[in-house]
Amino acid sequence: MNLVYEILKQLSSKSFKYKGVSVNLFGIPKFKKYSQNSLSGTLSRIHKDGLIEKSNEEFFLTLKGQKYIKKKMNSLRQFYFNFDKDAPKNLIVMFDIPETKKAEREWLRWHLKKFNYSMIQKSVWVGPSPLPKEFLDYIESIKIKDGLKTFKLAKGYNIKK
Repeated sequence: MNLVYEILKQLSSKSFKYKGVSVNLFGIPKFKKYSQNSLSGTLSRIHKDGLIEKSNEEFFLTLKGQKYIKKKMNSLRQFYFNFDKDAPKNLIVMFDIPETKKAEREWLRWHLKKFNYSMIQKSVWVGPSPLPKEFLDYIESIKIKDGLKTFKLAKGYNIKK
């Protein structure tokens, strides 16, 4: 998850603050894992982009920032579907998703891994079938279905390690 998303998500939620910085229940800053340079540079950039404003030493989301975070939270839904680890890998999934939809392409690869698929090439995967219907419906709703092809194999594919 990128730092911009994490900052905007924190600013959009009700949380504890200390000197204008989001902290957890124990007063520890929520962005502790990031360097000071990274955090201040990102805050400066998202302020310049109009996603946040500063008032009385405290940051808050602008309307543009609220729209950004809502879009991020509503996009690229997560699916939880467990294929049996021993299920035959009898479905090839091939895709050609344009660079303009890079996030969707990475999301698809991540889910294929989650579904116990194995990568043959970056855009060619093999795994158990069938893919969940709600997953396929969602792929259509985010407009990447035209770039996706599936092929059912007559027998399971053996992955050589």
